[in-house]
Amino acid sequence: MGREIEERDYSAADYEKFNRRIHDQVDILKEVIERPNFGKGERCLGAELEVYLMNEQSNVSPVNVELIELLKDDQFQTELNKYNLELNLSPVKAAGKPFSELSKELLEKFNHLWTVAATLNTRPLAIGILPTLKESELTNEYMTDMGRYRLLGRELLRLRGEPFHINIEGDEDKVDFTTSEICVEGANTSFQVHMMTEPDKFANAFNAAQLTLPMALGVSANSGVLFGNCLWDETRVVLFKQSIDNRIPDSSGWRQPARVTFGHGWVRKSAWELFSETVNLYPPIFPQLIESGPTERTPELAELNLHMGSTWPWNRAVYSNVGDGHLRIEFRALPAGPTAVDMAANAAFSIGMTLGLEDRIDEYVSRIPFQFAEYNFYKAARQGLDASILWPQNYQNKPVEVPLRNVIDDMLQVADDGLSKINVDRVERDKYLNIIKGRLSSGLTGAKWTKQTLRHLRKSMNNEKACGAMLDRYFDNQMAGHPVSEWEQCWK
Repeated sequence: MGREIEERDYSAADYEKFNRRIHDQVDILKEVIERPNFGKGERCLGAELEVYLMNEQSNVSPVNVELIELLKDDQFQTELNKYNLELNLSPVKAAGKPFSELSKELLEKFNHLWTVAATLNTRPLAIGILPTLKESELTNEYMTDMGRYRLLGRELLRLRGEPFHINIEGDEDKVDFTTSEICVEGANTSFQVHMMTEPDKFANAFNAAQLTLPMALGVSANSGVLFGNCLWDETRVVLFKQSIDNRIPDSSGWRQPARVTFGHGWVRKSAWELFSETVNLYPPIFPQLIESGPTERTPELAELNLHMGSTWPWNRAVYSNVGDGHLRIEFRALPAGPTAVDMAANAAFSIGMTLGLEDRIDEYVSRIPFQFAEYNFYKAARQGLDASILWPQNYQNKPVEVPLRNVIDDMLQVADDGLSKINVDRVERDKYLNIIKGRLSSGLTGAKWTKQTLRHLRKSMNNEKACGAMLDRYFDNQMAGHPVSEWEQCWK
């Protein structure tokens, strides 16, 4: 979806040509990933961060295009809404101190962003959803003026045939509205982590990433407030799913698979299954044929990658043709914020758990049906660290729910072992996994801090002012850079 696409009307012939192209390319991919040299390069990690832009009153600041021009840095890109930006971090080697390197670049880029944004009376903020966001700011007036965004909205609405329905219930508040525009999708900002994966271990690693996603999400939750309402700890998960759900049940109750999805089952043998699944389950949105350059040693498969980018699984398989080519897992469920060290810790925990379980994942998938893993994901999104999930027990003969915190505690050693496998330094492992331990012992995530602070401030001011005051404190804490587990708890 990073490729710019000209807005135009597509014919039935365009869809037919594109459909043939992606089916041909998924067949080519099967051959490419079986080549002896494919995916043999040194393992690297990477990340992308989406951020909000807010003004001095803690409301949205729709100035992303102007800000990009002032930044003069290709690592910053526009996002769907005018009040969001994306920062693409440089890839780093997995061995050594990769998370410190990511964190260092994140801070350097953010310091530059903060300085330049101040000239536009704007404050960048890394948070899953901006609590002061208003429903009136989720309209096309606030959409970045680019062809791919206009096309995305037009085509998803065409497939659905009626407005999208957003209906989210929290423990105390509720949001319920309809919209014909996709700017709601842009309300969700994330920290997307990439990990290169050996082709012959991809299936195990991807299944381990799926299995452990509830633990990563629950301990990193940072999207607890929408329109000033306290909702899910990770409201992004349900908001994103509903905001671009183009499916309408037919008379039998059947609906096509959702384009925002946890997945359709455990991967059996290889990454190719996920690419083939996407080609065969989802109709194209952008049937754009892309001019090919000189023949590459490893094919680009541009149309296939474009089509993969028009579905949004919470963990995604990524193909790259750089050099001899490689595969990556993109961890897409982690929220933006609260601080650089928190995000680096979330990346370390997610990657560590994945690698720590990949060699024995069969012990788990035989005891946890895929639908149980999906159930766990949504439980963690809704309740964060307070969730209970289905998890295998010794001498099990039926599924049993256990506190998510207990599983996270067990997974800390698994994550440490996994990071050790790829030669992450001991000091590095201790530093970032101790940040996760701090959240676990304090019970404090970004979502818990924002919701509890907002509830406390509501006692002395109206909700709108309370949201603004809470965000001022959040911004100051983010600037200070300490892990969220160490932030002042004004409600105590």
